Amino acid sequence: MATQKFRHKLTAIFNADTLGRLKEVALKYWKATPTAIKAIATIVIALNAGWQLYSRLTPSIEVTPKEKMVPSVSKVEVASKEKMAFPLPNVPSIAVLPFVNMSGDPKQEYFSDGITENIITALSKLPSLFVIASHSTFTYKGKPVKAPQVAEELGVRYVLEGSVQKADDRVRITAQLIDALKGYHLWSERYDRKIKDIMVMQDEITMKILDAAQVKLTAGEDARLRAKGTTNLEAYLKLMQARQYMLFLNRENIALARQSTEEAIALDPHYSTAYATLSAIQTREIILGVYKNPRAASEQAVMLGEKAITLDGSNALAHAALGMAYLLLKEHDKAISEGEKAVSLDPNSAIAYFSLGSALNYAARPQEAIPFLKKSLRLSPIPVDTSTLIILGTAYRQLGEYEEAVASYKRALQLYGADDLLAHLSLAIAYAMMGHEKEARADAAKVLRIDPTFSVESYARMAPYKDQKAINDYVSAMHRAGLK
Repeated sequence: MATQKFRHKLTAIFNADTLGRLKEVALKYWKATPTAIKAIATIVIALNAGWQLYSRLTPSIEVTPKEKMVPSVSKVEVASKEKMAFPLPNVPSIAVLPFVNMSGDPKQEYFSDGITENIITALSKLPSLFVIASHSTFTYKGKPVKAPQVAEELGVRYVLEGSVQKADDRVRITAQLIDALKGYHLWSERYDRKIKDIMVMQDEITMKILDAAQVKLTAGEDARLRAKGTTNLEAYLKLMQARQYMLFLNRENIALARQSTEEAIALDPHYSTAYATLSAIQTREIILGVYKNPRAASEQAVMLGEKAITLDGSNALAHAALGMAYLLLKEHDKAISEGEKAVSLDPNSAIAYFSLGSALNYAARPQEAIPFLKKSLRLSPIPVDTSTLIILGTAYRQLGEYEEAVASYKRALQLYGADDLLAHLSLAIAYAMMGHEKEARADAAKVLRIDPTFSVESYARMAPYKDQKAINDYVSAMHRAGLK
């Protein structure tokens, strides 16, 4: 018992230190990024947010070949419907917590995180389920939370938690599904298999979850759920590594992500998700100023997205990535079309709804954009960054609903700190349009404090608005706020 308490204490200390250092690095790269580029980064980061993961070290245990079913009779604390932050959906709802890395090697985080993401991705394809996005559930990583707390904060009934241990050519996965409203473990199981069977195990866990939650699949849903990305284990592992590298928006990590993704494609040239990932990497490289000709690079991102769809037309991530590339090219109708396809293919994807909502907003259709942006926030109540809240505020601002816009921008600052440049810039524009000059200048001053090189002209040139009048109105508002 004493040893266990010591391990828990050591893990907590390590996690706190690690997360602190991660935050410092993230802020460093964000502040160093030119403001004009951040305008597009607001959209792109959220579209790739499914790959934004945190690191954690946990104690190791020995792997044994034993595999067993654990009786589903354990009683736990009960969540309260009255304390739910959101109304429960009218279909079974679930949050999948990050599986704990029990390998004793922090370099294996990508493996346990990847398994978590893949289970979420599989479940989210089903319209008969409501699945919280990984952006939100990964905020609990490394924290001592209980199922009732997660259920109440995210507005779900079921919570899945588990652990992963990888050693040599074997892997152990444990998982348990909790009904937070009734306070019972509905299902719990441990798998000890060879690592080559990892994809089969993920499928088995997914089906066990559906059985426990009494979700009946139609023939079409069953086919969608069982669709395979690749049968090449090495390609699969390379892509999981690429997702881990995409933690921060910096050239070093994005170069490593590109290398791993290209290696995955070399191992399996028919791997649709790898091409979709490479398209998303290309857009991030554009943000980082890697290319002298951003338009040509965006056209290449389109080609990669199209290749992914050619290989698998049902790949929602591929459609979202292609939509993002089209938006960078200001081809709004195509961006909207791809966003609609992504939503239809993955009805629980916060990224898909954000993609569609953003495309509609920049295409001068803010009224239509708002419901999709709100849906994205419901699926990911704790979004990975300020992007969704800022775009939602911008949609309200375009409609002249300034109070709602200001509230959305302020919520972004409340959740993510006072140094978010785009939130302050958006507030400065909104206040100027409201005729609140004092408040507008105050936020404009914060913009210049965060980025002394801010340029109205550069921002206007990079912003992907379809309506030139909207750009002109925002330029005028920024000037009235004191920005140049």
